[in-house]
Amino acid sequence: MLMKQFAKSKYKISQLGFGCWGIGKSMWIGADDMESKKALVKAIEKGINFFDTALVYGNGHSERLVGEAEKESGRQLFIASKIPSKKMEWPASDNSTLKESFPAKYIISKTEESLKNLRRDYVDLMQFHVWNDKWSKEDDWKEAIHKLKKDGKVRFFGISINDHQPNNGIEAGKTGLIDCFQVIFNIFDQKPAEKLFPFCLENGISILARVPFDEGALTGNIDPSTEFPVGDFRNNYFKDKRKVDVKLRVDKIWNDVKTEAASMAEAALRYIISFQAVTSVIPGMRKEKNLLANINSIEKGPLPPKILEKLKVHHWEKNFYL
Repeated sequence: MLMKQFAKSKYKISQLGFGCWGIGKSMWIGADDMESKKALVKAIEKGINFFDTALVYGNGHSERLVGEAEKESGRQLFIASKIPSKKMEWPASDNSTLKESFPAKYIISKTEESLKNLRRDYVDLMQFHVWNDKWSKEDDWKEAIHKLKKDGKVRFFGISINDHQPNNGIEAGKTGLIDCFQVIFNIFDQKPAEKLFPFCLENGISILARVPFDEGALTGNIDPSTEFPVGDFRNNYFKDKRKVDVKLRVDKIWNDVKTEAASMAEAALRYIISFQAVTSVIPGMRKEKNLLANINSIEKGPLPPKILEKLKVHHWEKNFYL
């Protein structure tokens, strides 16, 4: 497993990270704890050391599973978690204030709650689960970060940038307190490469690329006949004619990459690691077979420059979360 330096630190994290939203069970229907633990343990055995979870993933369930897997493995992992807005909103509204969303005492108390779930004294990376850059000049969040780092409870701090708002965090990045941005980046959503990536390369800030498969669209497995379990959020994500649109667009992408990749999912992952700014890509992996397939894809390395150039035309301005 290829390791990359995290931000300006001495630590290195696996280029393939383990996205832990799905194993929390909330919103993703069908997750099984035994299967999830098996995938977590196998990931550790295969050299993955970066795991990205959040307090709201199953109300701490995902964090607890990750903590158990770490203890059972006997290895020290690089674990990231996230603090939800006190208002529990995604994305952060333009009308929301820092006092309403992330007051200092709340940041500290939610971090301590995550530590209990993880069965740890510290978390390697804590992230704001949403953000509004108008808060960047305020002091409350800065004071909380300083205290958590001083007390040894958090090593690094980051921002999970609002969906499809890749530049909404750059001002906070200018403070020097942000070590990492987590952002949606995939073949459809290429915007982070325009401004955010150059900013991060210049300032030694890591990038975690989330939603690499666009919730399954870029695996090539979504077509008009695809059905999801009752209660699964993807029923809304792929509502109306979206499955038809996805199928048409993915077929065109496949025509451009099929000479270089064995599957659409492989192309999707290799596209992301082709960018120097990306430290780790974090697909959700609830099953061992998907984990192993993703490892195999990453091991094949970046896509050739000529393919990356072709893929530029497949950028798609959309927000299926609405």
